[in-house]
Amino acid sequence: MDDQSGKTVIVTGANAGVGFETALALYEKGADVIAACRSLQKAEEAIQKIKQHNGTGTLEAGVLDLSNLASVKQFAADFTAKHKGLHILINNAGVMRPPATKTAEGFELQFGVNFIGHFALTGLLYPLLKATPGSRIVTVSSNAYLRGIIDFDNFRLEKPYDKGREYAQSKLADILLSIELQRRLAQTNDPVVSIAAQPGANNTGLLRYMDEEELKASIARVGPLMEPWQGALPSLYAATVAGAIPGALYGPDQDGGYRGYPAQAAIEPHALDEQEAKRLWKYAEEVTGIVFP
Repeated sequence: MDDQSGKTVIVTGANAGVGFETALALYEKGADVIAACRSLQKAEEAIQKIKQHNGTGTLEAGVLDLSNLASVKQFAADFTAKHKGLHILINNAGVMRPPATKTAEGFELQFGVNFIGHFALTGLLYPLLKATPGSRIVTVSSNAYLRGIIDFDNFRLEKPYDKGREYAQSKLADILLSIELQRRLAQTNDPVVSIAAQPGANNTGLLRYMDEEELKASIARVGPLMEPWQGALPSLYAATVAGAIPGALYGPDQDGGYRGYPAQAAIEPHALDEQEAKRLWKYAEEVTGIVFP
């Protein structure tokens, strides 16, 4: 990775797993990294761990609860008041297969955090991204998008809860968001770039809601798990490599995208559905009140 000195970067969910490794790598390469986490304690603990490594960047804690739009708005307001530019926004934070739960606004937790919260954050920070030359937005999805279906009648737990189905829906929504954003940027000739990434199969805290049998079944299906540092590589590639393609998806290059090193991945047709993406975008605008670009 090239030197990132002088770049201001936000990594959501930087306190653990892939997000931690993403923030660490950027800090080591000189970036000014804002660790945006659910609590100040989580952010500060992550920063202390990152500082144990040799880095030339800076670290700053940010409180961002993506399950509460008031928190998202407060984080964006605080960041905008303090910073004059934003070179990279990495929408990394996520929740996977939790018990049935709703966000503050009443969305199913996975859809609310993984998609709605990041949509709102991106929109609120967009003016700063647009004002920063060479800025990028990286939205982290998952291979689970392959099984995803967008059900506009089931964003608020209207139907019996299926944790795997709801997770897949949220991650399909993330890719639809990333691609649709790039379409809109191209239409407006805005210089910002939107790229999606997926980390493959990793041994991280996202697995905490899976019992032993579920975990065994998952490993039997997808194969051995990578360590988080390797899962961070697609995000880092999308965020920093000069040749990364706007509107593309980057993920591991082996075993169907579950292991390996970053490469451009084929995107399945249902994630390229422009009408579905526009409908989802309009819905997100309506429920958040945030319109961009």
